[in-house]
Amino acid sequence: QVQLVESGGGLVQPGGSLRLSCAASGIIFSINIMRWYRQAPGKEREWVASIDNNGFTNYADSVKGRFTISRHNAKKTVYLQMNSLNSEDTAVYVCRYSSGPNASWGQGTQVTVSS
Repeated sequence: QVQLVESGGGLVQPGGSLRLSCAASGIIFSINIMRWYRQAPGKEREWVASIDNNGFTNYADSVKGRFTISRHNAKKTVYLQMNSLNSEDTAVYVCRYSSGPNASWGQGTQVTVSS
């Protein structure tokens, strides 16, 4: 099974930036897709961004133009660069690996946007 560990979360002011990392370990199949999700207390989990093995990316409308997902396969790491953060971005951010029927979730990292 693939293990995922997120890092980079923290407290930032509105308008600030953070870069989240998701480091993977284990047997990773070359054909896969990595996704970032977020969940705030009392709200349902929300898909944020995805990137496949070809480097194709997709974003939720709520973050499009502000967030950038990328991956460095040699480091087995996927990133989420978050700019122009606002209070609506406050959530636990988790990454997900999937390849065919196989999927893994990370533990999540807290992002809090507050002045």
